Amino acid sequence: MAIEIYLISAVLVFVFSGLLAMAGLGAAFLFVPLFYYLGIPLAEATPTALLLNVVSMLFATINYWRGKLINWRVGLPVLVTAVILSPFGARLTAQVNKIVLLGLFAAFLVFAGFMMLFYKAKKRNQALGRSVEVAAGAGVGSVAGFLGGLLGVGGGNFILPVLNWLGLDAKVAAGTTALVVVFSSLSGFLGHASMGNLDPIFLIIMAVMAAGGSIVGSQLMKTKISNNQLKKIIGVLLFVIAAKMIFDLVK
Repeated sequence: MAIEIYLISAVLVFVFSGLLAMAGLGAAFLFVPLFYYLGIPLAEATPTALLLNVVSMLFATINYWRGKLINWRVGLPVLVTAVILSPFGARLTAQVNKIVLLGLFAAFLVFAGFMMLFYKAKKRNQALGRSVEVAAGAGVGSVAGFLGGLLGVGGGNFILPVLNWLGLDAKVAAGTTALVVVFSSLSGFLGHASMGNLDPIFLIIMAVMAAGGSIVGSQLMKTKISNNQLKKIIGVLLFVIAAKMIFDLVK
């Protein structure tokens, strides 16, 4: 791999890990297309992005845990099913046609961009029953885990809206989602890593940059850019990347 790719990737990983840490999300859904357009094969870009999700979201999860912002009762069913299904999605990545895979990822980026720009959490007037929480959690965990492993994303954009719908406070929903994303991303990464073809030096360098960016981003939470402004910037960026991918697929 050319030294230029290492340098550009390192800068992008540091910057976007910091930005997404400020927004409370993992950046894997940005890293996969960015790595791909830098010339890194999808088979390597996907597990690398998942590992970076683990590193960056681990710091966020520790902070949420210290702040008692993780709902274990709701989060555990999501976590268990996501961890179980993520390796299955990961192993299918190499079997899916690249055009189909890129099309699915473009659709995910559009969905994630829409959530960034337009979704607003609404607190339920009445809490749902335990059985409904478990069933909904297991369902979204299964979908998020499988698609997360397949596409190389943590699945947080699928999980967070459901946790809000279940009635969790916005901060608790974010903290619980972060916890799930760490383990589902790790499970997906291990599924990919077991198939080989990964550059260990590239993985280590990017992991260090992701950790650094996440730490810096967490420290800059109180700067001039508000959380809403940051989400709008990221949402527009996701639409731009999705448009580029769709244009490349249809031309």
